[in-house]
Amino acid sequence: MAERVAGPEIQRLIQLLARLPGLGPRSARRAALHLIRKKEELLGPLADAMQVARERIITCTACGNVDTIDPCTICCDPRRDASVIIVVETVADLWALERAAAMRARYHVLGGTLSPLDGVGPKDLNLTTLVDRVQKESVREVILAVNATVDGQTTAHYVTDMLSAQNIRVTRLAHGVPVGGELDYLDDGTLAAAIRSRTDF
Repeated sequence: MAERVAGPEIQRLIQLLARLPGLGPRSARRAALHLIRKKEELLGPLADAMQVARERIITCTACGNVDTIDPCTICCDPRRDASVIIVVETVADLWALERAAAMRARYHVLGGTLSPLDGVGPKDLNLTTLVDRVQKESVREVILAVNATVDGQTTAHYVTDMLSAQNIRVTRLAHGVPVGGELDYLDDGTLAAAIRSRTDF
């Protein structure tokens, strides 16, 4: 059994970093060493920023975005078209579409996709608030900007069925989003083209 070369505090830092997406044990060790070497420049400010984030970041009760205010900055922005809601799986997808700057609409974050194999059903997603918003906010179009995966398309069909009684247009992303692709990994130009070329669902 290999001996530990660092104290429990450093081991805990490495273990926590290793839980982040894209970081395995080796990458986490490298990141921890970098933070330790740059303690004044990085580690202190990062710890402060994380403390502030822990205390102030909340989930928007209207759309599911994360922000420091509720409703969030996007929901409060009067320059956005309140009659269009873009439905996304995660906040990362919302941020990806915002980077593309293809449309000044409002969003709705589902918090995932329907996945019976993983035990994720309709009650586990932010679906009922979407129907409430469509009914109360004079929405004329819902754009389904979900990933082109099996679970994403299953969710899109479910949302379409939920909204079928409403007198609105339901569209989905079109050209540029590959089957099996995830929004957060696509370039801005592809996302912008996809949202401009949306089609009826």
